[in-house]
Amino acid sequence: MPIYEYRCNKCDHKFEMFQSIGASNESLNCPNCNEPKPDRIFSVFGSASGGDSAFSGGGCSPSSPFS
Repeated sequence: MPIYEYRCNKCDHKFEMFQSIGASNESLNCPNCNEPKPDRIFSVFGSASGGDSAFSGGGCSPSSPFS
């Protein structure tokens, strides 16, 4: 289940909710002031991986079967 970020229209409080993909804000209330229908906002996310990266010379090369 993805985590969606919301911001309250009344008090500007930001919060996160676990929701199914495509869920709406219709049934949500701000946990701070109880205002209905907060705005969904875009989240910044990061990812990490082990091993070589494309920046350090790793990644796909012309001889790679995946290129």
